[in-house]
Amino acid sequence: MKIKKKLAISESGFVFDPQSGESFSLNETGTEILNMMKEGKSDVEIRNHFLETYDVDESVFDRAFLDFTSMLKFYHIYDENE
Repeated sequence: MKIKKKLAISESGFVFDPQSGESFSLNETGTEILNMMKEGKSDVEIRNHFLETYDVDESVFDRAFLDFTSMLKFYHIYDENE
């Protein structure tokens, strides 16, 4: 999934989409995932990072990641042209 290049993400998790004018806030985990996506990391790379770095069950992460990416699609945070 490719995130919009012009998307602004602050360290505190504030996200602003200059194309739509919409903004929202993320928790630390969401901010880390979104930044990794913006850096071009694949879903597998992100999954592996979280499983190696944090004490999280694989199935729990997979469900949460699917929910998060579904939210990104719903709010059109990804770039369909990428």
